[in-house]
Amino acid sequence: FVETANAPIFGIDVHGNVNEWNDKAEAIVGYTKDETMGRHLVQNFISPDYRESVQRVLDDALKGREAQNFEFPLYTKGGERVEVLLNATSRRDVEGKIYGVIGVGQDITQSKQAADKQESIATELRQFVETANAPIFG
Repeated sequence: FVETANAPIFGIDVHGNVNEWNDKAEAIVGYTKDETMGRHLVQNFISPDYRESVQRVLDDALKGREAQNFEFPLYTKGGERVEVLLNATSRRDVEGKIYGVIGVGQDITQSKQAADKQESIATELRQFVETANAPIFG
């Protein structure tokens, strides 16, 4: 299920090292499972300006405080920015002890770009209306 899911899924242990990396995560960011396994997720795969906030979300999940709909950018192996919406859930053993975090993401790059474009157009129209020399009725 995890390997073939249609969403990027990763897992980390209590030290922040990757121990799950599915096919969709590989397809989105370009790093293979072999390239990620055992490496610290935040230090190796999160851009410096988001490391602190992503680490905080993962640390909270390791304490049982799970995150829903956390947005942050990932950079692909090729250097492209991908916008991700993340849900971070604590992983527990049969006794309820937390032993890691599972992250299920969604690539929201296209929808974010569309929203940014709409906002840009709206701003341009507001500026046009505000600076028009003739009255505009409508």
